[in-house]
Amino acid sequence: MSGGVALVVGAAGGIGAAALERLGRAGWTAVGADLAGARRRVDVTDAESVDALVEAVESTDGPIGVLVNAAGVLRAGDVLDTGLSDLEALLAVNTVGVARMSRAVAARMTTRGSGAIVTVSSNAAGVPRAGMAAYAASKAAVTAYMKSFGLELAGRGIRCNVVAPGTTRTTMLTRLGDSVDEAAERAIAGDSALFKPGIPLLRVAEPEDVAEAVAFLASDAARHITMQELYVDGGASLR
Repeated sequence: MSGGVALVVGAAGGIGAAALERLGRAGWTAVGADLAGARRRVDVTDAESVDALVEAVESTDGPIGVLVNAAGVLRAGDVLDTGLSDLEALLAVNTVGVARMSRAVAARMTTRGSGAIVTVSSNAAGVPRAGMAAYAASKAAVTAYMKSFGLELAGRGIRCNVVAPGTTRTTMLTRLGDSVDEAAERAIAGDSALFKPGIPLLRVAEPEDVAEAVAFLASDAARHITMQELYVDGGASLR
């Protein structure tokens, strides 16, 4: 299946950038999109922007065979201190934005009878995390949406899977208040006050670790896999 076009949304850094590079090495024509810092610009909260991106990629690069949804935002805080506006902002990008992007691409994939969509969610979607209620809710919602999306589109040759990373060495870690290294050390050790058990493998994920999972689910090696949620968190979820 490699050799076609793979569109990675959220490709300006972190997991998205690693997925873009990994898919390129696998033989895909890898096209990156983001609000800024990528080859193409897209705002997943804007329907016209999403439609324009899909049209431009298919007109210039060719039919999209793989979509990777890696765009996401994080806001943390105690549940009673986090306003509903924060929840709405997270849902707009992490849930509705992914749904909008997936629908736009899948509408074209269905006419061709093939395609793979891989969505980067979070292990917080399946394991409660103190201080991350709004973020966890947005990721749980998109995980459920994409599984049902995959169920409905399976008969049309489209596979939809989810990758659920745990703590990953990206700049997003600094938004929790520490430096990347400090946040990584705290994640590995765990924090009983936050009900976090730590990471059994004693390391946080590198973006490339998650990108490998994305590339696998996008490939023909996973041709009989759909509606699955693959945890890449070093055992932190104990599942």
